[in-house]
Amino acid sequence: MTQFLLSRLALHLSRTSSLEGVTATRAIKVLGLGGSLRDGSQSERALRTALAGAEEAGATTTAVTGQQLVLPFYDAGVEERTAEAVRLVEAIREADGVIIVSPGYHGTVTGLVKNALDYVEDLREDTRPYLHGRAVGLIAVAHGWQAAVTTLDQMRTVAHALRGWPTPMGGAVNSAEVKFDSSGGASDEKVANNLRLIGRQVAEFGLAQASAEFPASR
Repeated sequence: MTQFLLSRLALHLSRTSSLEGVTATRAIKVLGLGGSLRDGSQSERALRTALAGAEEAGATTTAVTGQQLVLPFYDAGVEERTAEAVRLVEAIREADGVIIVSPGYHGTVTGLVKNALDYVEDLREDTRPYLHGRAVGLIAVAHGWQAAVTTLDQMRTVAHALRGWPTPMGGAVNSAEVKFDSSGGASDEKVANNLRLIGRQVAEFGLAQASAEFPASR
């Protein structure tokens, strides 16, 4: 499947020199999901930086963060959904790619982010079930390298389980060494560039997916 994707991407790139050639007719949509409940958290600022990279590549972006992720514990046996849960599921359904950012709590993804991802189960009967055919950019932000790296590893496992395609570049951000400001800057420009690259890879994969028209496999 990887070789198939690469061949289709190469074919598409031979036909167009930029994302704008395709997005002129249908914009690639990238959804950002994550952060914490703290206003202006480092994880949410990291997410905004990655989304800026997707926008630079020509995608339109939407973010679901903070209080928007405060949802009832996911229960597949309960059909009723809150308005916030419906909006989240619809945003994921419409997205061509997703960027997920989680703080590292005790070495893994936060309950807030994991519960939101559990709602992807509501897409199981879709033509594109779960995160099928979507690139998933993954970024973990933690106060220390151990938690940042282990959280990123767990996020990759979850993305694979949801049939997503984690981007080649992943982000493990040590917030003890790197700080993001409210304007989109970072104390380490290399880290900011890497996050923007993740966003661009999600957008570029979305473009390739739109061109390849992946069949859904159940």
